[in-house]
Parts: sequence; C-alpha cells; structure tokens
Amino acid sequence: MTVRKLTEPRLVVASHNAGKVREINDLVAHFGIETVSAGTLDLAEPEETGTTFTENAGIKALAAATASGLPALADDSGLAVEALGGDPGIHSARWAGADRDFAMAMRNIEEKLQAAGATTPEKRRAKFVAALCLAWPDGHREDFLGEVEGTLVWPPRGTAGFGYDPVFLPDGHERTFGEMTAEEKHGWKPGEPEGLSHRARAFAKFAAACLEK
Repeated sequence: MTVRKLTEPRLVVASHNAGKVREINDLVAHFGIETVSAGTLDLAEPEETGTTFTENAGIKALAAATASGLPALADDSGLAVEALGGDPGIHSARWAGADRDFAMAMRNIEEKLQAAGATTPEKRRAKFVAALCLAWPDGHREDFLGEVEGTLVWPPRGTAGFGYDPVFLPDGHERTFGEMTAEEKHGWKPGEPEGLSHRARAFAKFAAACLEK
C-alpha cells in the first residue's frame, strides 16, 4: 500500500504535554511545517483505551484530526523496564500521577527495582518506546515505531529533557538523556537514517515515508 505524503502546510501536534510538543516541534521544524498543539486549540484529550503504544497514538491522532479538520501527529511513548515485566509501559505518564510528578515516578521504579534485587546494570535493562501516528480528518493513518535500549541509573542525573530522562542511560553513552541537550538526545537531521532517542528514531521513519520527496 502506498504511504500517504503530508502535503498540508499546517499540522496539529496531538498532545497537551509541553515536553512532547517541544520535541516534536524541534523535529518538524526541519521541514518548514507550521504546527499548533492540541492544547493551544483547546481540544479535548481522548481516553487512551489502547493496549499498545501504537493503538494509543492512533486514538489521539484521529481524535485531534477529526476535531481540528487538520492532519494531526500524535506520540505515545514510555519507559519499559525489563525487571518489572515491561512496566510502566503505556502507563508511564499515569505513574507520575495527575500532577505529572516524575520525581515520584522515578523513585517508585527504583523502589520496585530494589525490591526485585535489580541492583546491577544487567538487571536494570530498560527501553524507551515511541509510537507516532499521523492521521487525517478522513480517517487515514500512518504509524511508525522507534525504540532505544539502555539501563537505569540511580540517583537521577541531569535536569534536561523531561519525564524519565534523568534515570535513562542509553547504550553506548556515558550521560543520561537528562544530561544531554535536545540536539544530542535526538541526534538526527533530515537525510540521516535515524537518531538516538526513541522519538527521533520514530520520527526519522515518519519523515522518510511522509515528508521527504
């Protein structure tokens, strides 16, 4: 099946999360596309009833596209910890509570790892996963998935990024996502095969399929 290209000059970023909106805007900016967030448009947040990142990204993108009449790009992402059976996974944001207290969420994960005896790097394996969905008002959608493997450190290191970034050490690096600049974390530009972060890797696939001529 032929992938539908994004030809419209304006795109809704289907998120109310300021950190996600900022990162997606940084990536989309390479292509000169004007973006507006779902929060700015005061769009309702749909209930995320999916059981996978891809399903939830689709729910958000289709809801935003339908409500706005514009193409919408949604991200559903999270941290999957091997020793915790893949948790928090699609519930990563919920572990931070209504106040989005990720310091509490990171402590919660660390306490569970300690209780499970996961005290060495090989027992603290984790991955960040990002699913992107580009949806149009007519219901058409394109889906892309990106992952990055790493280990969890404690205590948290760095104040850059957002969410669980300060405890995630990507493989092959000596600094956590929380210690990297946005440019270092993404590590991707148009024409390159992929970036470093899960979101950049999913975005590289999206760009190659839907944006690049």
